[in-house]
Amino acid sequence: MFKMECGTGSWLGARLDAQGCHFGVWASGASRVELCLFDKQEQELIRLVLPRTVGQQHYGYVPGVKAGQYYGYRVHGKAQPGLLLDPDKLLIDPYARALSRPLIWHDELYAGDSAALIPKSVVVSDAFDWEGVSKPDHDVSQLVIYETHVKGMTMLHPEVPQALRGTYLGMCHPALIRHLKELGITAVQLLPTAAFMSEMRLEKLGLTNYWGYNPIAFFAPEPRYAWRDAVTEFKTMVRELHRAGLEVILDVVYNHTAESGSDGPTLSFKGFDNAGYYDFEQGAQGPDYQRYLNVTGCGNSFNLDHPNALRLVLDALRYWVSEMQIDGFRFDLAVTLAREANEFEPMGAFFKAIMADPVLAGARLIAEPWDVGPFGYRLGQFPSQWSEINDRYRDTVRAFWRGDSGRMGDFATRLLGSRDIFPKGWRSPHTSVNYLCYHDGFTLDDLVSYNQRQNQVNGEENRDGSSNNLSCNYGVEGPTLDPRISNLRQQQKRNLIATLLLSQGIPHFLGGDEMGRSQLGNNNAYCQDNRISWVNWQHSPDDERLLQFTRQMMQLRAESRVFSSLQLEGDTWYGECEPLHQVTWYHPDGHILSDQDWSSPMAQAFALDIGVTEGVGERWLVLFNASDYDIQFRLPLPCEGREWLQVIDTATSDGLAFLPDDIKRQVAVGRAHALKLLACKVIQLPLSP
Repeated sequence: MFKMECGTGSWLGARLDAQGCHFGVWASGASRVELCLFDKQEQELIRLVLPRTVGQQHYGYVPGVKAGQYYGYRVHGKAQPGLLLDPDKLLIDPYARALSRPLIWHDELYAGDSAALIPKSVVVSDAFDWEGVSKPDHDVSQLVIYETHVKGMTMLHPEVPQALRGTYLGMCHPALIRHLKELGITAVQLLPTAAFMSEMRLEKLGLTNYWGYNPIAFFAPEPRYAWRDAVTEFKTMVRELHRAGLEVILDVVYNHTAESGSDGPTLSFKGFDNAGYYDFEQGAQGPDYQRYLNVTGCGNSFNLDHPNALRLVLDALRYWVSEMQIDGFRFDLAVTLAREANEFEPMGAFFKAIMADPVLAGARLIAEPWDVGPFGYRLGQFPSQWSEINDRYRDTVRAFWRGDSGRMGDFATRLLGSRDIFPKGWRSPHTSVNYLCYHDGFTLDDLVSYNQRQNQVNGEENRDGSSNNLSCNYGVEGPTLDPRISNLRQQQKRNLIATLLLSQGIPHFLGGDEMGRSQLGNNNAYCQDNRISWVNWQHSPDDERLLQFTRQMMQLRAESRVFSSLQLEGDTWYGECEPLHQVTWYHPDGHILSDQDWSSPMAQAFALDIGVTEGVGERWLVLFNASDYDIQFRLPLPCEGREWLQVIDTATSDGLAFLPDDIKRQVAVGRAHALKLLACKVIQLPLSP
């Protein structure tokens, strides 16, 4: 039988050595911490008191413990303000690297002793054969992010074996990897994969937190997506995606936890140090421990202003980067992480700690630059090594192609990397993560098919989700058999995809948008673990043409330095590169746009001349026409010895260009609601007789 020894370890969590396992936890104000060991049927074997205390940290060593051992904690202590020391509640180790099963809420299992409700923490061995596969480490200029969900991406794929659908192993199936590679993706961004619990309210409605934005264990991969062993299978997924040259970015949630507010359960953090892990409203005498600060909209706010909470998050990030070989992170509601005394601090402890950390300094860092607290919108205010999700790009591009007036100047600014938000010389051209659609909101197909959200199945009387989608149904709400409307919708999708891939910054693509995925108008499908959210792999002819067009645009961007690594005078991000690129904006009649042209409320058409105007190098002309009528564009003169060649025209059913005779006379027609791309190419002389 197991026995407890003092041991010499000073780390938190469960750490194996050749003879047994070191255990350590932070438990503020605790008089005694019990380690509970369980068998594989989750029957308790023994309780052992951690004998060594250093400050608020409790340590012990148990000989004979091996990988796979189930365990949990019970914390004892006197009642103190802000602390919830309840030995009836079995606690998940905040440093647990695996859980025995998913955490699913049941009122009756939580009442009294909670051991039956709580999945057991699992002792994990780090042994894994990476087979010499290393991280792809793409240059940021080649980064194209594909956001998807482990389960949703794989559940309906006909080539993924039934047993592996919805799993980490399904996500790295050769058929999935082939699709991503053929598309031109270089990084996969996964919705949260850390262990989570669905909200009690959703469980009672028969729904679930499908997206996973309700974490309970920051180190443990979610067991719902495992076939047998979540840790090994997660590593296998990462290894195989890396082998294919695909980076893996995790969507991480460190701004709140599944324990919610004062009415929420004690599952882990609350039971160890409620006053330290969470932030509280201020009362007359200091923190009011009955009122959790809620700048996340999820009941509580994780307090990274506390050194122990900050340490926990940094340790988790290092674990994902070093042991799980993750390439980077997208931080959900990242403003919350940098709040100190409830104020956003752009040079606060969280940012400084990451910047100074040799493991994390090289990871990709992407901020969702807002939360729902006071002064929570902070786009453009993160440190220079961070990238930021740019909702200004999304809104402007959507509005321009919808035909909203007065958007042309803002649209042009978004095309060139939003340098009004991310200043040249201070922020990288790739700071802006450009996107059309994200997991929260309409899919691309729904964006051009619905005027209003259709969220009735979410159980909130269609009140949830954004009501400002900048969408347009073009005459019919939802699916239609009208060919005119269908053709226009397909054309607008091509416009949006082409714009995304011709813009400066990091393109972010929502999984399934390349082949017409619809959520039936649901713009907040967080609780829909069904065909509403899963990617449909059955393609219509229109879907197949859209997929081919997206591949063409991805390839064009990958082969172009102008669209991926624009070098303008005064922007020395890439050093002194020659030749520098030039940008000129033209009115359709051929004159350079004036201030008056830019400010015209009715202007909806213009041309972008971008690249090298002299010598050898790329030069492109993009004709934008968001109006309801065809417009004739007079083209600028091509470079000497070259001519304009049409490459893309979104007005065609497959996006490939018309070749009208009038282009030889330096005139091209920009069709209504269409984008046309021309390349300045060397004149092809006829062969001599």
